Amino acid sequence: MRKHFSTYIEQIAEQADDIVFITGDLGYNALENLGLKMGDRFINAGVAEQNMIGIAAGMASQGYRVICYSIAPFVVYRCLEQIRNDVCFHNLPVYIVGNGGGYGYGIMGSSHHAIEDIACLSGLPNMRCYVPAFIEDMNACLDEMFARKGPAYFRLGLGKNMPEYLSLNEYGAGSKENKDAGLTIVAQSPVANNLVGALKEHTHRSNVDVFVVNRMPLNTLPADMAGSIKRTKNVLTIEEHISVGGLGSTIALLANEHGLPINKFNSLHAEGYPNGLYGSQGYHQQLSGLDEENISRTINAYF
Repeated sequence: MRKHFSTYIEQIAEQADDIVFITGDLGYNALENLGLKMGDRFINAGVAEQNMIGIAAGMASQGYRVICYSIAPFVVYRCLEQIRNDVCFHNLPVYIVGNGGGYGYGIMGSSHHAIEDIACLSGLPNMRCYVPAFIEDMNACLDEMFARKGPAYFRLGLGKNMPEYLSLNEYGAGSKENKDAGLTIVAQSPVANNLVGALKEHTHRSNVDVFVVNRMPLNTLPADMAGSIKRTKNVLTIEEHISVGGLGSTIALLANEHGLPINKFNSLHAEGYPNGLYGSQGYHQQLSGLDEENISRTINAYF
């Protein structure tokens, strides 16, 4: 996704001279094209992320749209006070771009993981979080983010192409209405690709409705998702984020507010570090039950 993101920014920066890109001394072998294309509008603020957000807020207050780029935990957790006070309360077009969301930086450990980022940011005033799962919905998120001109967080990960049975919509992507479905699956972030892999040869592929949410907070339950839950009465949510303040808790709350009866609700989410060890992204996904094999087993348990 990072290469696609870089190409997108290069194109929009050519069209609009109010776009400024600030990096926290990161992006090597990915962002050099932006430096060449944007000139003085490409700034390396160094390893000083809190200062980077302050600079961005000042520039945004003067009419610029400013991108702040770093590894996800560095640009979220270190800067939370500056994001809240300098950006969100003033409703400024500062776009926080965090690369390697979830367990993306793998063996580098918890200091480099962002599994609570959506919970930290999505409740801030005027903030909108974008968590694309596929290349196609990444572009849709970026289009909306730049047009909206308000505080935003964009979580980058290792996305693939969207499967043909999903179509883009206003909250992400969804499958066609399936009156025979017995399970509603709602996923978020590139871990949705593990779901796609699990469903590829799955016996129950034709018995599930699939939805992918790429915008948070989700303030209302989309009509197609609500209709699916009403029909199936069974829900499975999948996210590379802790259960608190994430997708699963949001869907459960909204379904309850809609008075939708649910027989079984299961949440697959980031479990943190249950054995105290660090490994690859795939290793942590497996420990959390977010791997293709466990997703397949979980789906089977509904039928």
